[in-house]
Order: sequence, then structure tokens, then C-alpha cells
Amino acid sequence: FPALVSERLQSEGLSVEIVNASVSGSTTASAIKRLKWQLKGKPDVLFLALGANDGLRGFDVKVTEKNLSETIDLARKNEIPVILAGMKLPTNYGQTYRKGFEEVFKKLGRRSGVTLIPFLLEGVGGVKKLNLSDGIHPNEEGHKVISQTVYPFVKKEIEVRK
Repeated sequence: FPALVSERLQSEGLSVEIVNASVSGSTTASAIKRLKWQLKGKPDVLFLALGANDGLRGFDVKVTEKNLSETIDLARKNEIPVILAGMKLPTNYGQTYRKGFEEVFKKLGRRSGVTLIPFLLEGVGGVKKLNLSDGIHPNEEGHKVISQTVYPFVKKEIEVRK
């Protein structure tokens, strides 16, 4: 979806470079280290979409929150606005864990200076035709839907920074 968002922004005459620094299977444990590396390129905005793998592996939600919070703090220390992508879990993870997990993103989203996309996979999560056979990872059509969800948040942040 990052390439699709970039293409749409550029088609509207906005000169942007979106760096897709995602790593398949990554957890929030690597977030701060990865941001430190990306800071060398002096990013204007951080799109933070981590945590799903923490949840799918049943990690302690307090650890996930701590890792994301420290990453957000580092971005803010470097005067980089943050767009945080909210995550949700499938229903088989139990009501209590799912609620605690989702609350992490809501809580961090309430922080000043953090823009929250309530659910990155809105309209995609749990929709069989928009996911690979594993039922979790979006297929090409799913990425198109995600790009439509993400686009207005990224565009707004770019326009604010002009």
C-alpha cells in the first residue's frame, strides 16, 4: 500500500518520497532501532504501523505499548509528526486480550501530536477475498483498500507540513 499512496499523491502533483521500511514479521521490539536508522534520512513524517505481530504472538500489551511509546517519543524528540496505524486482532484471541491490545493504540492516539488511523485493515481484515490464503495478510486488492484508508491521513500531514 505505500507505493499506491505514493502514486496517488504524485498524481496530484505532490512531490513526495515514501520510504517503505517495513520488515515482514517484525514486532514492536525492533521499532526504536529501526527508527534510529531511518532518522539518518531525515524523514518528514513517521507512519508507524507495528504491533499486529505482537498481538498475534500474544505478547504482553504493556510491552507493546512501551515499545510504541518510546518510538513515538523519539520521533517527537526529532520533531517528526507521527501517524499511528491502529491494529485489531481476530476474535479467537479472547475478549480481554483483544480489548487490552486495541486500547494500546487508542491510548497512544490520544497523545498530543499523534494522528491515529483507528484500524489499518478497515474493510480488509476478515474479508476473505481481500486476503491471502493465510487469512491475515492482505492481497493486492486488499492493499488497494488499505491505501484508500491511509491516503487522507498522509495527505493531510503533508499539507500541514508545507
